[in-house]
Amino acid sequence: MATYLDFEQNLKIIEEEIISAKVKADEYAVSILESKLEKEIKKTYGSLDDFQKLKLARHIDRPYALDYVRSLLSDYYEIHGDRHLSDDPAIVCFFGMLGDQKVLLIGEQKGRGVKNKIKRNFGMPNPEGYRKALRVARIAEKFDIPIVMLVDTPGAYPGIGAEERSQSEAIAKNLFEFSDLDTITISIVIGEGGSGGALAIGVADKLAMMRYSVYSVISPEGCAAILWDDPKKVETAAKALKLTPEDLKEMKLIDDIVDEPLTGAHRKKAEAFKAVGDYIVNSINELKQIPRQQRLDQRYEKLLSLGSFV
Repeated sequence: MATYLDFEQNLKIIEEEIISAKVKADEYAVSILESKLEKEIKKTYGSLDDFQKLKLARHIDRPYALDYVRSLLSDYYEIHGDRHLSDDPAIVCFFGMLGDQKVLLIGEQKGRGVKNKIKRNFGMPNPEGYRKALRVARIAEKFDIPIVMLVDTPGAYPGIGAEERSQSEAIAKNLFEFSDLDTITISIVIGEGGSGGALAIGVADKLAMMRYSVYSVISPEGCAAILWDDPKKVETAAKALKLTPEDLKEMKLIDDIVDEPLTGAHRKKAEAFKAVGDYIVNSINELKQIPRQQRLDQRYEKLLSLGSFV
C-alpha cells in the first residue's frame, strides 16, 4: 500500500475514490476523478516548500541504491571489503553493464525493514565503507571504467569506533583521491545528501541531484538543535540551509537536476529509474567527447570554484 505524507492527504482521498469508482465500474466517475486528481497533483507538487521536499527525499518507499543497481545494470557483481578491516554494508559497489557500457556503481544503501536498516547502519557509512569505495574506484580507474556514485545518507556514522578508525581521514582521503581519478566520474544525489558522508562519494566530473533530493552540510534537525535548541525550528532550518536542487544549481554547487516524476520517484519507480539511467548514459557519452586532460582540468577548476560568490 502507498504511504502518504501529511501534505498528500487530498491525493489519498481522491485515489481511494477512484478505486471505489473502478470497483463499481462507473467509468464516468473515474474520468471525472482522474481529471480532479491531475489538478490536485499539479497544485500539491507545484508549491512544495523545502521541508516538504525533505520529506519526499526521506520517503520510506523511495528507491535506494540497490533498487537502481537491479533496475539499471545487467550482468552485475558486487565487490566487498576494504582490505584493511572489514566490509561496510552501508556502501555497496557493483561492476555491471549499463546497456553496452561497463560501469562501476557505488551507492549508499539505507536498508528496508528493521533488520536490514540495522545491517546497513541506516545508510551511515563507517570508514571501511569509504575505503572500500576508493579501493574499487582504483580498479575502475585501472581499466578505464566510468564510475557512477549514488549518494543517499543522513551522514557518515559518528560513533566512537568510527572516530577511532579515522572517519575524518577516510572522508578527506576520498575527497583528495576522487578529485584526481583518471576516469569518468558521475555522482547523483538520489535521496539525502548529508555532510561529509555525501561528499566522500560526491567529487566527480558531473554532480547531479534528483528533483526531490536534498544536499546540505547538516540535517535540518541538527541545525535547529545547534542554533536554536528547539526542534520546532526544523522547517526554518530547512529553508535557511538552501538544501534543494534549485538552490544548489543557482549557487553552482551542482551541475544538473535529474527530472524525476512530479509525484516522486517512490510513486513511479520505473520512470525514475529511466530518468537516472538516461542521465548517466548521456553524461558518459558527453564526457567521452572531451579530451582526457581537458576533462581533468575542468574537474579541477570546478572544484576550485566551489563556494565562490560576489
